[in-house]
Amino acid sequence: METKIDRRALLGTAAMAAVAGAAAPARRRAEACIFLWLGGGMGQVDTFDPKAVGNGTRTGKPGSLYPSIPTTVPGVRVCEHLPKVAGIMERLTAVRSVNHKVIDEHAFATNLVHTGRMISGNVTYPSIGSIIAHTRGAGAPDVPAYMLIGYPNVSRGPGFLGAKANHVYLTDTEAGPSGFSRPATVDARRASEREGLLAGLSADAPGGVPLAAYRQAQEQALRLSGPGFLRHFNLKDESADVRSSYGGEFGQRCLLARRLVEAGVRFVEVSHNLNFLNGTGWDVHNEGIRNQHLLIRELDTALSGLVIDLERRGILDSTLVVVATEFGRPPEFDGRGGRGHQGSAFTMVLAGGGLRHKGAHGVTDDAGKKVLEAGVSIPDFHATILASLGVNPALELMDATRPVPVTDGGRPVEALMG
Repeated sequence: METKIDRRALLGTAAMAAVAGAAAPARRRAEACIFLWLGGGMGQVDTFDPKAVGNGTRTGKPGSLYPSIPTTVPGVRVCEHLPKVAGIMERLTAVRSVNHKVIDEHAFATNLVHTGRMISGNVTYPSIGSIIAHTRGAGAPDVPAYMLIGYPNVSRGPGFLGAKANHVYLTDTEAGPSGFSRPATVDARRASEREGLLAGLSADAPGGVPLAAYRQAQEQALRLSGPGFLRHFNLKDESADVRSSYGGEFGQRCLLARRLVEAGVRFVEVSHNLNFLNGTGWDVHNEGIRNQHLLIRELDTALSGLVIDLERRGILDSTLVVVATEFGRPPEFDGRGGRGHQGSAFTMVLAGGGLRHKGAHGVTDDAGKKVLEAGVSIPDFHATILASLGVNPALELMDATRPVPVTDGGRPVEALMG
């Protein structure tokens, strides 16, 4: 008996299969991401991509400010102020060939590194943290999917994904997030009455409207207001040796990030140098560069402490650690010994996450100004993070009725994929 085939149905089925295939998640490796943000612009020639030492004056020889030292990976050298990281370099990859064309302005470059796209006049794109929170969700019901240890702004926000994909933030590791404990004047009965009034106002909101998303965010906030969530912020539960291994305030934020991902938080961003240890942060123009070594040493202790602790606890492969910054610095010195901005070639770092680490990836010229081999765009860097977290870099999200890919054509760095 002859079977009739409906060609239109067959084509429709094929199209659906193609879409499903494009949106199928990559092989899952990591369960969480700790994203260390070095705001201001970490100079690659003074940290993870050292060159010949310069003399620190505008008219003299450009180059690195500090001598370099060998690492555990043959042929890979780093700045002398990174000795602890040098001792575990086989567990990391300094991606030395990151590049973009936004070089002159911090806000635009920060937005690009966080969202993977230039600022648009008609759409607010979600941050990488919000994308992972939206696609993977929290790993436990009593924690948020996305936390920010630092100051919030639109670059870290959920964009068109809405409040449900937003972060919970804090700046004080001792106190934890503000707003999650009831005022002393509000007892349990009054709190319950308020929750009932709130539920009545939003109960009939249809799914997909802003009020419904706000209701879901409020429900999550109420779940987080109990001691089950707030106990994760008690760093005194850790031994003195562990706390000491992470170093100062930035290190303690990294330790908190480790506790949070163990509790099920999917993405934690940790801002470095909230208190401006060196007076200027990583934006080392003019005299600001004089104490840059203090930042590098603090990063060395915190990053090495975090990686070693994650490995000791058996969760390094399941936790992707990212060191990110908005751009690098040129090898030339300005009039008072500092450096300007450079997006044509700079370094960001990856550790753990089930990646195939190699110490360094990509090659720049002798000045650290131009990528010579294995260039990595910001969309490519995002695609690598997403693939490590089991999110297909070709996945499309919906901005109202418009599909928006999670990366702007990015492809994972194949050499790093395990």
